[in-house]
Amino acid sequence: MSGDKNHFEETFTFCHLPSRKFSFLEDQDTLQLLMKWSMLGRLSAQTFSFDQTFYPYLAKRFALCFFRDAKVLSSLRMMAAWDPLITDKVVSVDVEVVPCTKISMDLFDPIYACGIVNSSGRIATCFHEVHPDYDKLREMLREEDSEHYQVVRSAERGEFLFRLFKHLCLGGELNQYEDTIEPYISTTKNMYKDLIGVQKHPESKKISVVSTVLKVYAFDELGRCYPGPREEEQTFAYMVVDPFKRHVTLLCHSFGPQHQSIYFTWTTSIPSLASPPMSHNSN
Repeated sequence: MSGDKNHFEETFTFCHLPSRKFSFLEDQDTLQLLMKWSMLGRLSAQTFSFDQTFYPYLAKRFALCFFRDAKVLSSLRMMAAWDPLITDKVVSVDVEVVPCTKISMDLFDPIYACGIVNSSGRIATCFHEVHPDYDKLREMLREEDSEHYQVVRSAERGEFLFRLFKHLCLGGELNQYEDTIEPYISTTKNMYKDLIGVQKHPESKKISVVSTVLKVYAFDELGRCYPGPREEEQTFAYMVVDPFKRHVTLLCHSFGPQHQSIYFTWTTSIPSLASPPMSHNSN
């Protein structure tokens, strides 16, 4: 019994890996889309190595150690230009294990077959009592009583792949929505490939996902402190754990206005972003 107890009380330590880059945070076309969707500078990804074997049943302990690690906190604070970040007194975490099994984009096929998009990929518009410029894609994503909500089954909606897609479609506070679905699909695919790890079975040659994905919230003595103090669907943090490489990537987004300092930092480092994004009606 004592061995089991010690195992559940495993302490993980972490080390930031600044050399780990993400194409969706460096590719100019993707960055232009993130700026248009009001997510540029508010979406971040960082990878850390860890020193012990990870098992999914240790997810909560793993996350608690992560948000108490001094090197992690230092790295996260450097990324948090948009919000005060967590203190060094995290007392608890909430962890949800997110299904992550998809190795293709087939999950999105039903969206093309039910009238949400037409044959050219253009998203159909629809009436909404609150939002004058609404479309059937957002309706399917957000309105449980819409006729298309069940087009993607509940189990599929829980998949990490679908969650990424939904986050990109809904965007940030000043999101300029796309008229066609392709930018959302292609960006989701690139992000997913960048974040998860896969392996091929030596005999069957079947490819499967090896990453464990955790949706996380951290709490200090005053309440929730990360990824943000307020409940907001588009403020999120996911830990993507590769148990073989012993790497964990933290993907985080904070919903809110795009700060001028963030815009200046990104656009001066990537000159092609200096011109303002196209409006929704100009696609």
